[in-house]
Amino acid sequence: MYVIALDLGTSGFRSQLIDLEKQETVKTVITMGHPLPGGNVMDHLDFAITTGADVAHRLMIETVKEILKKFAVKPEEIARIAICGNPIQLSIFQNLEIRDLAYAGKNKLAALGVEDVKREARIFPANEIFKDIFEMDNCEIVVPPAIKHEIGADALAMMLETDFIHQEETCLVTDYGTNAEMALKIGDRIMTASAAAGPAIEGQGIDCGMLAGPGAISDVNSEGKLWRLTVLDDTMNPVKGPLVDPIVGDTIEGCMIIPKGITGTGVISTIALALKEGLITKLPELPNGKLILGDGIVITEKDVEEVGKAIGAIRAAHMTLMVEAGMEYEDLKYSYMSGATGTYVDAEKARHIGSVPGFSKGIIQFGNTSIGLARKLAIDSSRLEEVKDVAEKIKADHLMMATSETFKDIYVCELSTWQHGMPHEMYNQMLQMYNITPFPEDREDVEIEKRVIRDIDDVGTFGLDIVANIGIILEAPVEKCILCHKCEEECPEDAVIIVEKEGKRFANIDSQHCLGTSCRRCVAICPEQTINHNILKIQEKK
Repeated sequence: MYVIALDLGTSGFRSQLIDLEKQETVKTVITMGHPLPGGNVMDHLDFAITTGADVAHRLMIETVKEILKKFAVKPEEIARIAICGNPIQLSIFQNLEIRDLAYAGKNKLAALGVEDVKREARIFPANEIFKDIFEMDNCEIVVPPAIKHEIGADALAMMLETDFIHQEETCLVTDYGTNAEMALKIGDRIMTASAAAGPAIEGQGIDCGMLAGPGAISDVNSEGKLWRLTVLDDTMNPVKGPLVDPIVGDTIEGCMIIPKGITGTGVISTIALALKEGLITKLPELPNGKLILGDGIVITEKDVEEVGKAIGAIRAAHMTLMVEAGMEYEDLKYSYMSGATGTYVDAEKARHIGSVPGFSKGIIQFGNTSIGLARKLAIDSSRLEEVKDVAEKIKADHLMMATSETFKDIYVCELSTWQHGMPHEMYNQMLQMYNITPFPEDREDVEIEKRVIRDIDDVGTFGLDIVANIGIILEAPVEKCILCHKCEEECPEDAVIIVEKEGKRFANIDSQHCLGTSCRRCVAICPEQTINHNILKIQEKK
């Protein structure tokens, strides 16, 4: 018999097939991108609200079916599927109420008839969702609880899968992603929060960016005046890449793996290195307006600004937690980093750029803790009680960044630095004006420990398989379309195409590549205003 661990990550699904008797990983399957349109979890929520929760639910279920095909095992051989993710992803997957996650006002929710929504741990038959796959009750689905709207099972995973929860010293843990979940532990007190970092942290929203996958530049280091790239191979291991001149763009020394693009950690590394070597003297300005890492792989000043928004949000949230906790900054002993970005990023460069506190005495890098928790629950569902106990203990101490004046004040300073090159001295002056104690300088004697090489350390006997093209098309009628094709030309991801069938015209949109709410360029450019994302339906496969 087999069990499946499934991480419903915002940037893509991560899944493992595990031999239950041997408790060994057989195979790992990941999707390059999320099936719901959008670059972050709020885009996904918006899509589910406006287009329909049933459409969003089916998109996720159809994607899981594609993963099951890759595992190539019979349904009757699967005993359990354990899932992990944030509250929005878990709710859509289970086809539960999501409107309370979109609207904060009690009156609005009462008017909608949405009250007292609970997202507790549960175990239920898989055929409730996968009716056409699991005909009998031979398979169950295990779902861990959520703490708050913004803090879900993935946040619990980062606490449980690291030694954060048992740490006696003051420590911080962050699961880096488009929505960065974090927690601060001071003695027995645990404060939780999240920061809407945006897609740049995952390599999205960057001109030459891509999610962590084969061919992605994940790190950059200097060799004299030249830069050595680190590239992910077919098994997601970081390996030695080309040697390039970032100013003129020449490749001095090639390698077996040709870089396809750059992931978020690579962009962070690039900016940190450029700052360290004096190529950037004032943010976001670059030499000749760009840095060149290979054929067609260019970092622009706009990219620097996008990364600054993400790093600034994470740093502001980190510091807000500490300020609101009333702790001394220098008491921070450990900073734990999890997720793909937390795994592949150079921790020293992350300190320099601000995505992890530079004054932390130690930094410990973990891999994908979300799939780690899902794996343990898949093998032994009784461990769900331990997860529930932890969730109950930390429910009450959650800090909302959206309503925090401290966060807003610090984030203003961050944006002023990244977008307008505000000097460090002025940054500190602004903090003092907001009655916030300036942050300490970076430590020189930090201890850095990297626990894993890749975000999913054990890919299994049959290795890693990637679903590069999920292949789900959304379609909507465009009755007034004049076939100008401006929508196709404007789409930055080539996700839309106009087709004719049975005498009618339709907009076909690749759900995996559409940027959703954060884009909608196809809607804005249409001279007839005929494209309507709200009426999109899943195109039935022939």
